[in-house]
Amino acid sequence: MPQDTSPTDAKNNDKVSNVDRALPIEKLVTTQHKLQLGKRTLNYSATCGTLVLRELDTKDGEHKGERARATVFFIAYTLDGVKKPEQRPVTFSFNGGPGSSSVWLHLGLLGPHRIASDEHGNCGAPPYALTENEYSLLSDSDLVFIDPVGTGHSRVADGEKVAEFHDYQRDLDAVGEFIRLYITRHGRWGSPKYLIGESYGTTRAAGLSRHLQEKHDIHLNGLMLVSLALDFQTLSFDHGNELPYALYLPTYAATAWYHKALQPALQKKTLKQVVTAAETFAHGDYWLALMKGSRLGKDERQRIAEQLALYSGLSVNYVQRCNLRVEEFRFFKELLRERGQTVGRLDSRFLGLDKDDGGEHPEEDASMNNLIGAYASGINRLLSEKLGYQTDAPYLLHAPLWKTWSWKGFENRYIATGESLRRAMHTNPSMRVYVASGYYDLATPHAAGDYTLSHLGLRDSLQDRISVSYFEGGHMMYVHQPSLVRMAAELRAFVRAS
Repeated sequence: MPQDTSPTDAKNNDKVSNVDRALPIEKLVTTQHKLQLGKRTLNYSATCGTLVLRELDTKDGEHKGERARATVFFIAYTLDGVKKPEQRPVTFSFNGGPGSSSVWLHLGLLGPHRIASDEHGNCGAPPYALTENEYSLLSDSDLVFIDPVGTGHSRVADGEKVAEFHDYQRDLDAVGEFIRLYITRHGRWGSPKYLIGESYGTTRAAGLSRHLQEKHDIHLNGLMLVSLALDFQTLSFDHGNELPYALYLPTYAATAWYHKALQPALQKKTLKQVVTAAETFAHGDYWLALMKGSRLGKDERQRIAEQLALYSGLSVNYVQRCNLRVEEFRFFKELLRERGQTVGRLDSRFLGLDKDDGGEHPEEDASMNNLIGAYASGINRLLSEKLGYQTDAPYLLHAPLWKTWSWKGFENRYIATGESLRRAMHTNPSMRVYVASGYYDLATPHAAGDYTLSHLGLRDSLQDRISVSYFEGGHMMYVHQPSLVRMAAELRAFVRAS
């Protein structure tokens, strides 16, 4: 197990204030640890605490100095004994929501500790277990986990408006300023720099790739995008928007195959064969049928309904009643209705139980129910027992910020940050992008991500700067043990290329 030591410098002796709102004072705690990676022992330092975001305070055109706007909580891991630490790669990590802390990538994939689970990804029973992570990216990059304002222990300063940070652009401003401050204070301007984001974190990462160039002259070496969400049109089941129906179908097929809900001939095929067949239908006959709308003839409609039922695992009558358009929550409930089970949204391999089987939507997301208790226990234990960060303030794992999030700049259109990514790549052609997609992800399906990437508008010379990997897991594909092993190896190779 990692060997904790007591804090040694004066700033570490400050105790974190036991208040619900973080004070605009920077509090840091640093401890030393060991991590065993096979025959290799990593000695590393862990620093956690708050960094204050400030801005010029002006009134009536006069400069009044600086005022604290918010405190951003972070956890950083740096390898000890490095000859040139200022040149070692550094990776900044965050999750999505918007409203999620950085806990998922931290304790699921990247950090020195992870939540213990079986090969499938089941976390077991409370109080759950925290174990060393032999797959940690710390072997090849220093790691900085950022909790956006309103998540984790990050808070607005007294007197500031919470809503100002819960906005697409203001979020980029805050996270971008944190990154600038961190690399400046820790002498990391000479380091290869990476971002890794998951879900809305990919939305943020794509935006930051351009924002950091324009605002701070920071050019990145690479982005690692987990469960892609750059174009919300591909994910929004709105009236008149036909894209999601076709783009979700391959994941419906994968889910039905996993739960043995397909017809025997199709069930005998491999997962990849089923997904490929579903993609061919979705991108061909099904897409053309959706485009025809009410002009679709009766015989053709019947043929499409039979094919849609074949790949989705649903009945022909059901897809007909849905007008050939089965939105996600209906699928979660309908696929295994006769078995009295629902399938998960974040990871459709997981099964749930409702009060009854007559509803249209499931009561809960079975996959999130499997994870959230274990990750909440894990991060709180990590902070208090191993990293020495003591506070009574709650660590906000998953705050419901998406309910009030402002999309200023995207009024009357879908949120799309692919153009920011394209411009960043055209400006900095050496920047590479790694994308990870899960076949059982029904929050950000792999086909939606593929569609987005193929419509970025990149010039041909840059197409090979993007690589995509597919995993037999869900939104957090790394909870699936075989996916974790392969994904960790791919991320290490991606960073080593710098």
